[in-house]
Amino acid sequence: MGIFRIDPLMLKLIITVLLASFLPARGNFVDFFDWLTTAAIALLFFMHGAKLSREKIIAGGGHWRLHLWVMFSTFVMFPALGLLFAWWHPLDLSAEIYTGFLYLCILPATVQSSIALTSLAGGNVAAAVCSASASSLLGVFISPLLVGLVMNVHTDMPGGSLEQIGKIMLQLLVPFVIGHLSRRWIAGWVERNRGLISQTDQASILLVVYSAFSEAVVNGIWHRVGVMTLVWIVVGSLGLLFVVLAINVTAARLFGFNRPDEITILFCGSKKSLANGVPMANILFPSAAVGIIVLPLMIFHQIQLMVCSMLAQRYRKAGEKLAAQHKASNSKPAVMESQK
Repeated sequence: MGIFRIDPLMLKLIITVLLASFLPARGNFVDFFDWLTTAAIALLFFMHGAKLSREKIIAGGGHWRLHLWVMFSTFVMFPALGLLFAWWHPLDLSAEIYTGFLYLCILPATVQSSIALTSLAGGNVAAAVCSASASSLLGVFISPLLVGLVMNVHTDMPGGSLEQIGKIMLQLLVPFVIGHLSRRWIAGWVERNRGLISQTDQASILLVVYSAFSEAVVNGIWHRVGVMTLVWIVVGSLGLLFVVLAINVTAARLFGFNRPDEITILFCGSKKSLANGVPMANILFPSAAVGIIVLPLMIFHQIQLMVCSMLAQRYRKAGEKLAAQHKASNSKPAVMESQK
């Protein structure tokens, strides 16, 4: 079935990890890739800023109850579940893998896939654009703070210092703001070259992953991560995703949101950004730890796409069925009237 195909980015990530496993960067190449990775991260967030349209954000910005819940789900509920998961230790995983799960829980939502799935399912697209974009922007501030507040307490990873937050602002936020302010000059070019920009985004992520896994391979990541560890990461990712999806659907119905808004809450409040998470991890954590910390995020990314794609198709089919029933019920009085 089409919904279970591996997305192209995930396939490229697997190839990149294999390349780093057999041909990791060593010696003088490490410094070169460090410089190249920093430049790629800056370019990635410059493009994110350049793609962000203020008009679309304003169009969906008035739905404050929906946005409030999405932000609560992304930056409060998810981290709370991550803390519970790390404290409970229900699976046979190392402390570093649990650190990776906790890290993915504090990240912002995806932008492109959240909007695309909301549109496919028949949700409130304008609100999805606003929520997903706001989550991505706020994540540059909130996620590093959550790393400092949450992860320092439960791990030995240094992450909350002012120096690291300053590096986040310099490498992520400053290029983002410059890109957004440049829209008045480059907006037309951005719209005409979205395919090229998407490829640049992917290339930046792949470069960061190669650099991170090269360091991890040199430090013996595959001696610590076996097949059963990967299986348990898949199990943990599925469990975490289903809990969040269930809570978001229940909350949307409990608080009286309509069907399009429920769809938006489901897809914007239940996903985590690989595009933000990998570069941020490269800044926040020691080089030797980045590869193993982003491993749960990479697996969760693929699982969320597969599961949410399946849900989007179910919502779309249900919406088409409701529309057909509504059309049929509206046509009955007209037929009866004509028979009279």
